[in-house]
Amino acid sequence: MKKAVFAGSFDPITLGHIDILEQALKQFDEVVVVLGINPDKKGMFSYRDRLTMIEGAIKKYPNVSCAFNDGITVDYAKRIGASYLVRGLRDEIDREYEIAMAEFNRSLEPSIETIFFSPSVEVGDISSSTVRHYLNEGKDISSLVPLSVLEFLKK
Repeated sequence: MKKAVFAGSFDPITLGHIDILEQALKQFDEVVVVLGINPDKKGMFSYRDRLTMIEGAIKKYPNVSCAFNDGITVDYAKRIGASYLVRGLRDEIDREYEIAMAEFNRSLEPSIETIFFSPSVEVGDISSSTVRHYLNEGKDISSLVPLSVLEFLKK
């Protein structure tokens, strides 16, 4: 069984994340969406709210689960028996950062491979930062996030 971890801050989860997840599901038997802590990012939503939004967004995928990890992602992947890390690449800036992270993770745990996916054109420009900006400006985010996120935010 091929198991992968798709980790991020998901603040909030977007249609871009879902696009990457759906691509990963074509390659892996199981994907765990892992909400991680990035000390360099100040979140708009609490970790509990982010987990709730992730759970709503992934509930239609039977071989996807979500979890919280406050440690090093590659250590978490090894602990749950995952052999792959899934990462999305939107642009050249993402590419530089993600390759550096993949090399770092490989130095920590050579048995875990990082697999990169590029989002489809329709969602390639969507980022959690854009969603947060739109929310702060009172703009419509319905084309940027899963319906479950919209429903959560209405509560």
